[in-house]
Amino acid sequence: MTKRKKRAQKQIKNEITKGIFTVLENNREQAFNYKQIAAKLNITDTSARNLLIKRLGQLKQKNRIVEVDRGKYKAIPSQDYYEGVVDMTGRNNAYVISDDLDTDVFVPFNLLNKALHGDVVEVYVFPRRKRGKKLEGEITKIIERKKTTFVGIVQMQKNFAFVNPTDFKMYTDIFVPKNKTGKAEDGDKVIVEIQDWPRNADSPYGQIVEVLGKPGEHDTEIHAILAEYGLPYSFPDEVEHYANKLDTSITKEEIAKRRDMRDVPTFTIDPKDAKDFDDALSFRVLEDGNYEVGIHIADVSHYVTPDSILEEEAYNRATSVYLVDRVVPMLPEILSNNACSLRPNEEKYTFSAVFKMDKNTRVIDQWFGRTVTYSDRRFAYEEAQAMIDNKNNVVPADVSLTGEKYEVEAHIADAIQTLDRMAKIMRTKRLSSGAISFDKVEVKFELNDKHEPIGVYFKTSKDANKLIEEFMLLANKKVAEYIGKQKKTFVYRIHDEPDDEKLMLLQGVISKFGYRINMKSKKTLTSSLNELLEDVQGKKEQNLVDTLTIRTMSKAVYSTDNIGHYGLAFDYYSHFTSPIRRYPDVMVHRLLQYYLDGGNSVNQEQYEEKCKHSSNMEYLATSAERNSIKYMQIKFMENRYDEEFLGVISGVTEWGIYVEIIENKCEGMIRIRDIKDDYYTFDEDQYALIGEVSKNSYQLGDEVFVKLKSTDLAKRHLDFELTGKKV
Repeated sequence: MTKRKKRAQKQIKNEITKGIFTVLENNREQAFNYKQIAAKLNITDTSARNLLIKRLGQLKQKNRIVEVDRGKYKAIPSQDYYEGVVDMTGRNNAYVISDDLDTDVFVPFNLLNKALHGDVVEVYVFPRRKRGKKLEGEITKIIERKKTTFVGIVQMQKNFAFVNPTDFKMYTDIFVPKNKTGKAEDGDKVIVEIQDWPRNADSPYGQIVEVLGKPGEHDTEIHAILAEYGLPYSFPDEVEHYANKLDTSITKEEIAKRRDMRDVPTFTIDPKDAKDFDDALSFRVLEDGNYEVGIHIADVSHYVTPDSILEEEAYNRATSVYLVDRVVPMLPEILSNNACSLRPNEEKYTFSAVFKMDKNTRVIDQWFGRTVTYSDRRFAYEEAQAMIDNKNNVVPADVSLTGEKYEVEAHIADAIQTLDRMAKIMRTKRLSSGAISFDKVEVKFELNDKHEPIGVYFKTSKDANKLIEEFMLLANKKVAEYIGKQKKTFVYRIHDEPDDEKLMLLQGVISKFGYRINMKSKKTLTSSLNELLEDVQGKKEQNLVDTLTIRTMSKAVYSTDNIGHYGLAFDYYSHFTSPIRRYPDVMVHRLLQYYLDGGNSVNQEQYEEKCKHSSNMEYLATSAERNSIKYMQIKFMENRYDEEFLGVISGVTEWGIYVEIIENKCEGMIRIRDIKDDYYTFDEDQYALIGEVSKNSYQLGDEVFVKLKSTDLAKRHLDFELTGKKV
């Protein structure tokens, strides 16, 4: 036999061997005979089939497979297979994160076996060659695809097309036959759905399901951001039709079933551009000198009933999405902006938490239930803040009222001042109990009528914001406490303690700025974190330190398993106050009413599944919101190539440094290869790039001058060039 024939035969043998393991390991619970394996491997000729039979016998003798019945084979059960989730890196390798392992499993690109970012997979972990060496493995089965639709740019060919995904964690383009390109044109931004990935194909096969438009156009990019996370931007016609047919009138029959609080002065405080008002406050002084404070929440569950098409849509969305230029609501407009919006001078069905409180904010008595309320006044935060600041002239100067209307206005103005004083007491108590004070600066954009950014401003939380926050926290806490102490299944908002390893990393970063945190105990930790957040106020490093501190925290999620809320220092906490925009709040309203009516504890597993879904959708919505801000920042920076900006180094990596411009919080990258004055290497311990000859360093927190080098709207990326370092 010639060498060439031997090589060819060896290659066939290796392919058959690999095929046998692929079939058996992908179907580990099932046994196969040689005919079934041959069919799966498309082996039809006699010689290859005989070789397959021979290899099955050899592999059985070597104990690499097991014969469970005459002529039927299975993969040998192994302790080295684990289930986990794929996390792609920027270099097309991946890690598999498994709950059953203490560390992540590194998987090189050539062993991904068509797994994509976020997929649930089975991974085979190779034996460690050296102690301490990271775990490595191969993905052996895709259990569940994270997603099958992707946003990308079409490249049209004569008889087919490729879609290049914009998601940098998607490492392959998608092949689309000509008859599945729809109305897409070359260069369009589209949504493509993967339909098949043949075993021998480099790229998956797909179909273009929607043309979003031309890249760079505003609506195209905003819709693309939503599509990347599988979020909708419109309601199905049948859902709109159902919602529009609902009876939204206030009837005597329904009022009779509720506590009537229409005569209690009530008001809302919201952002000036808000369209949905889902919470209101009422206030009155009782005869004994104590206060009655009502927290009134839109009664969404009155309209969104179980087993309805509206319920299904609200559950699937689970949250409203707040992008820079628009809100994608959880509920159709007839509810979110009308029937369930506590608009001024309108009666509304509400679900309320009413507290009797003394002047020191101690809760003497509480009541929960369905109500009907009337909002006397709508305030923007700025108006309420003016009333807090203007203690001598409590009725706004532009209000020209007489008689009863003046009395209501004066009462509300006085109420806001009293509630502000109470909120400050409650906040002080909360912080002294171990709550952490996150007052992160929010980046906001001034937009013109074409949704183009013409300015940037920063939103900070003032007393009026904190007033509303404290009373919403009170309602959320007390509702959760009321049910939690009954030991019945409920939907909690939980927040675990921070991870020690993340705290050590934070310590390493903030030490570069001269700060420290004290990890001796829970009390010293929270105290020093609050001190840190206060110390950085107004400093160049504030946004960096705020962001890093938030990342150090565990992620707050929904769960039926109550572990308390670390960040708020509450043993019981839930979300009761925003059912217009959060599905968990709808669940909380339903459960609370059910238990108030004497119902037994509901099935925990069913509600835990709903909690997980809600947490996942919240994560996707938050990611889309961040991406829309990034997109708008890049739009804002376009064509500003002649300007020099002062920035702070917000990140250091082996491929370059990230710089955040101080005046507008826009972040971009300076690639290491573009720093020409020396050869720089990454020093992980110092969070710095160090020049090999000059020993010059660019360290986390350093201030540098930069100019815009390039913008990429599709990838939402800014490149800077370094022009100098501030001394």
